[in-house]
Amino acid sequence: MTRETAAIAESGVSTPARILEAAERLFSTRGIDGVSLREITAAAGVNSAALHYHFGSKEAVLEELFALRARPIAERREHLLGKLKLDKHGRPALENVLRAFLKPALEALNTPDGIAFTLLRARIVFEREEVKREVLRKAFDHSSEMALQALAKALPKLPPRDLYWRFHFLLGSMVYTMASPGRIESITKGDVNTSDPQAALEQLVRFAAAGFRAP
Repeated sequence: MTRETAAIAESGVSTPARILEAAERLFSTRGIDGVSLREITAAAGVNSAALHYHFGSKEAVLEELFALRARPIAERREHLLGKLKLDKHGRPALENVLRAFLKPALEALNTPDGIAFTLLRARIVFEREEVKREVLRKAFDHSSEMALQALAKALPKLPPRDLYWRFHFLLGSMVYTMASPGRIESITKGDVNTSDPQAALEQLVRFAAAGFRAP
C-alpha cells in the first residue's frame, strides 16, 4: 500500500465513498476500459471483496458514480426549465431555455468534484458500448426531454428533425467546452479563458441561439 492509499484508508471516509472517489480519478484520466478492478481497489485502499460486496462490478461502480454526480446537475436543470417564464403565446425565450439547460453543467466545474466528473463524462460520450450509453440515458434523458419540449415551444416553426439535430450539436459544444482542452487558450495566447464558467455560458448561449434560429 502506498503512502497515498494508506492516507485514504485512514481518512475515515466510508468504503463505498473511497471506492467511488478512486474510480472517478482513474476513469477520468484513463477511461473506463483502461482501468481494472484491481487498480480501483488499490487506489481506494480496500480489498477486492469490499468492491464486490458494495457494487459487484466495474459497471455498477460507474452507474453509482454517475447517479451521485449527475443527479444534482439534472435536478438543477429540471428546476430551472420548470420555472421558465412564458410570453403571452405560452412560449419561453430561446436564450432562457438554453441558459437553463447549460448553466447547471457549466457551474459544476466550480465544485470540488466537478472537473474529474466532467472529464469522465466527456470520455463516456465517445465510448459506444451500450452499458455506457445506458449510464448517460439514466442520468440525463429526462432533463434533455424537458429541454427539447421547451425548445419546441420557443421555436414552434422549427421542424422536429432540425430541432433534434441542433440539440445534438448543442450537446457536443457543451461537452467540449466543459472538457476545456485548452485549444483556444493556445490559439489566442491566453486571451480567451474557457475555464471561466460564466463567460463560457454566455458565449455558448449566444452561439447556440444563432444556430437554433438559423433557416
